[in-house]
Amino acid sequence: MSSKATRIELFHLRTPPMRAFHLSWLAFFACFFAWFAVAPLMPLIKGEFHLSKDQLANISIAAVAVTVFGRLIVGPLCDRFGPRRTYTWLLLISAVPVFGIAFAHSYASFLFFRLAIGIAGAGFVITQYHTSVMFAPNVVGTANAAAAGWGNAGGGVAQSVMPWVLGAVIGLGVQHAWGWRAAMFVPGTLMLIVAALYWRHAQDCPQGDYCDLRARGVMPDTGKAGGWQVFLAAVKNYRVWMLFVTYAGCFGIELFVHGVAVSYYVDRFGMDLQHAGMAAGCFGLLALFARAVGGIASDRLACRHGLAARTWLLAALMLGEGLGLLWFSSAQAADTAVAAMIAFGLFTHMACGSTYALVPFVDRKALGGVAGIIGAGGNVGAVAAGFLLKSTGSVQHTFALLGGFVIAGSLCALAVRFSAEHTAREEQLYREAMSQQQATSRFAA
Repeated sequence: MSSKATRIELFHLRTPPMRAFHLSWLAFFACFFAWFAVAPLMPLIKGEFHLSKDQLANISIAAVAVTVFGRLIVGPLCDRFGPRRTYTWLLLISAVPVFGIAFAHSYASFLFFRLAIGIAGAGFVITQYHTSVMFAPNVVGTANAAAAGWGNAGGGVAQSVMPWVLGAVIGLGVQHAWGWRAAMFVPGTLMLIVAALYWRHAQDCPQGDYCDLRARGVMPDTGKAGGWQVFLAAVKNYRVWMLFVTYAGCFGIELFVHGVAVSYYVDRFGMDLQHAGMAAGCFGLLALFARAVGGIASDRLACRHGLAARTWLLAALMLGEGLGLLWFSSAQAADTAVAAMIAFGLFTHMACGSTYALVPFVDRKALGGVAGIIGAGGNVGAVAAGFLLKSTGSVQHTFALLGGFVIAGSLCALAVRFSAEHTAREEQLYREAMSQQQATSRFAA
């Protein structure tokens, strides 16, 4: 505890925790931007490849399906190799299909690259892992939520910016048929730049890199099986699966919205591509502050009412999200739909932040496995929503059904309970963090 940061100093990059904070959200921003960069261009791609509704649904599912496995894998990899190496390699590997999608010339090849790009979404688990090992209990919820929220904003930026990038590319003289392909080089290049920054300036934990610490005997070497043993410990914890469901109901909805929102506004309300992109982008940009608000609220309530208050907050936020989805699905006018999207979007992002404000307290010894499984829950929710869309054939009806599922899922948050011993141990760590923060403040004064 003595080396973890007890406060968030946004404008100080001299400490390893703050460098990890800024690099992790920037890396996830690049991942999220690349992950959904092609989504607002789908109306054009649909026409070029003559895609059917069933094929569009398959593409939507593919975009989030492989991330389930990616998130399950990178958690144990972080425990084994450290977040610095894991994130750098993820960014480099994910950039390949981002560039590759620009060369797709059929539905099959496009579907393959869209599926492969989904591995970028696994960056979320590394972001949450990195901030969890860098920050103390009094601020870890805020750090996790803020870093993830600013990263998630990459989806909103992609929705808003990519149609304009396309316009700029065409304005430079690129043929219209190649415009969306050339635009995909922007997110791919961004990922390569951030990968270099992460390798150069990040470290695994406040004390240094895992490999160096193990070589010096400061950190135990668990061997090749160590990460998977941690994963199995997380699998056996029922709280992990309750939060798996809640994250499916908040982040899963977020992913689904990013994938279909622009097309929904174009098809249902007759918007043009740029205005539909701006409307859909509002949802993603809410993550800039709403997810952080969820984490901050969780930290504040836990300070006053204990660890159980974090679960109460999560249940309330998911209830609000479900009601907002029902409102959105029934909207008959574009302005009402945008207002409803902003309303349920606030609850959605805050619920995401509140979920990962709970993650560091579930099982500290199995943090990578816990973060990976719960993170995968979000993508399972998105995949389930995609299959629901294929079944109903209507985005509007799908949103209505999802609203009911989210309301029911809020009960899983209330099912998360902690023993008196577990709670006492966490309260002791919290008091230690507060004492350290007060001592640091006195020293600075």
